[in-house]
Amino acid sequence: MQQESPKQNDVFVPRRGFRNAHAQTLAGNFLPRTNLLPAPEDRLFQVEEEAQVLCHCHWQPGERKQNALTVVIVHGLEGSSESQYVLGTGSKAWLTGMNVVRMNMRNCGGTEELTPTLYHSGLSMDVGAVTRALIEQDHLRHIALVGYSMGGNLVLKLAGEWGQRSGSEGPPSELIAVAGISPAMDLAPSADALHDLQNRMYEWKFMRGLRNRFRRKAALFPDRYDLTYLENLRTIRQFDNEITARYSGFTGADDYYTRASSSRVAEFISVPALVIHSTDDPFIRMMPETRAKLVANPHVSFIETQHGGHCAFLADANGYDGRWAEKQVIGFFERQMAAFA
Repeated sequence: MQQESPKQNDVFVPRRGFRNAHAQTLAGNFLPRTNLLPAPEDRLFQVEEEAQVLCHCHWQPGERKQNALTVVIVHGLEGSSESQYVLGTGSKAWLTGMNVVRMNMRNCGGTEELTPTLYHSGLSMDVGAVTRALIEQDHLRHIALVGYSMGGNLVLKLAGEWGQRSGSEGPPSELIAVAGISPAMDLAPSADALHDLQNRMYEWKFMRGLRNRFRRKAALFPDRYDLTYLENLRTIRQFDNEITARYSGFTGADDYYTRASSSRVAEFISVPALVIHSTDDPFIRMMPETRAKLVANPHVSFIETQHGGHCAFLADANGYDGRWAEKQVIGFFERQMAAFA
């Protein structure tokens, strides 16, 4: 597959008044989308012996369900299936005739009781388990995965891991495409960037959510978690070193960041993939080596913009709602699906 670029008249231009990266990021997060999805079928998927995740499934009617492309959407850190970009992408997919599955990572969306474990950026196997279950249980013929931020790392990590394998351990033939928007592919520099002075408001928001979630887990599973490890943690790196690594099988934050980063397997992605990243993203850092892997991989369409912030890419609403990255993802999936028409 050749490298793909947006058409000249579809190059990202930030919405008037939202050229600044922080303005983009905040507006992208807080300006609501219109949710056009119908009532979902709520499903629990077993992703590990002691872990289930909750997904909200929106099926096209009748026989269209099996033949339509099913888009699985994965949210970012401290997000959920109700995150605005999940609803926006899902609505766009639905209106083009696709099925939509809004996936909550384990513990997210109010599901802490469904597993004694924590969630983290290395659990690509959870996305894989949901994908394979949809194929086996619902007999779906075509599936695409899209993740935002941490979810983008999970989706791209899964695609790279599957690309390393062959046969039944490789990517299922039903998987036709993946996409990552503002993906946290290099976890260590991105976690450290959150502690930059200009990004403290984001780190504070993430830390508040992570601390509260850990307290809820400790209340549900008091024999498993010790709240004293939560004391005096002020940064994401500290949290990952003292909590994530301790309770998820890593030796420390550096070990976690290395093993959980999708950059480690980016060269093995073997299905059509779209990666959208903005160079002005306030805290997601993409290393030159990762960029080189994406550009060199013939299966990857890498779009890097000068503006767009984090998971925002808010353009003027000319004929659509201005959510440019969401539009790019659905257009990319439509082009991949056209090969099966």
